[in-house]
Amino acid sequence: MASVVASTLLVAGLTGCTSDDGDSGGDGDTIVIGADLNNSSSVDLAYGRALQLRIDQVNASGRLGKRKLELRTQDNRSDPKASLSNLTNFADDPQVAAVVTGACEECLLDNVKTINDRKLPTISLAAADEIAQPVGERPYIFKIGPNSADSAATMVSELKRLNVPSVAVLYADDHYGRGADKALNAELAKAGIDEAAARSVKPAATDITQAVGTLTDTEPGALVVLASPDQAALAASGARSAGYKGRIYFDAAAASDMFIPLSAAAATNSTTMVFTQILAIDDVIATTPAKASRKQWFRDYVSRYGSYSGVASFAADAADLIAAAVTRVGADREQVRQIIQTSQVDGISGPIRLTPANHSGLMPQALTLLVARAGRWRLAS
Repeated sequence: MASVVASTLLVAGLTGCTSDDGDSGGDGDTIVIGADLNNSSSVDLAYGRALQLRIDQVNASGRLGKRKLELRTQDNRSDPKASLSNLTNFADDPQVAAVVTGACEECLLDNVKTINDRKLPTISLAAADEIAQPVGERPYIFKIGPNSADSAATMVSELKRLNVPSVAVLYADDHYGRGADKALNAELAKAGIDEAAARSVKPAATDITQAVGTLTDTEPGALVVLASPDQAALAASGARSAGYKGRIYFDAAAASDMFIPLSAAAATNSTTMVFTQILAIDDVIATTPAKASRKQWFRDYVSRYGSYSGVASFAADAADLIAAAVTRVGADREQVRQIIQTSQVDGISGPIRLTPANHSGLMPQALTLLVARAGRWRLAS
């Protein structure tokens, strides 16, 4: 049976660990984590910041002995061809133990073969379920972030509890949005809730007024938005401008900063979002070491960068998974992959359980309901 890494958050005090005998890296080595990100993306900016902060914390902990981790970021401009070049460069460098990729779905999906052929352990932070499925075709690829089925189940459970009879759905016309809509439809059918209407919008669309108006004209019990933070805010503003007074729900793709932009705060007020507790960590009581560590991570990120982005936790967890492997086996990529795919981590995002059959391991228990109040996200309960 493959060994399982059982770890808690690094800031909880996992220091002083030593490497296994016979690993591939010597004392004093610098081991690189590559990052394939879009430098002009606010989401990828948050990923990059979180990776750097977490790597700094790992190095400061002394966990790696005389080794240290280094973050090396390459700009992909959300262009799969640029991403291919970046991934190839990372694969050619023996110091690179693993790579973290950002929000661009196509940058990962178009380059699956290269990642597999070059045997490059890769943790993707893109949202689409296809990132890590099917596992047999993606042995070197892992995903950290909410799974569509879990997000849909959490949302529909609340809709059913409130006896919402029907919903209208706005979703992004991309890998993530289409998959999220499919997962939502399956949960709605099981709950006996009618989908009154559904409309897709291009991921980069900035005028979605017509699509939102078409949906609100059906007078649904709730408007469900499966789209990016910017489009989710536009949807809420458009719905309220159209006179819609019903419930609005966002799935996890809408998560961004802890403070809602002033331009969208009024329209978004009372909106419910499925996400992890980290955006409302002030409401969480530190009853366990993991919760205390999440609160400390939140404070550390805000202290360094001034505010908090909800997606930062996924990047931090990716860094932790790689660091746990590097602690044991250095930059041996095949062993790094083996360790990652049998990891059990009580992470910043929540419990993560990865197995050879499941490379997208954020557990359903990590998700909760948040509600927008006075320009901030709070625990719904």
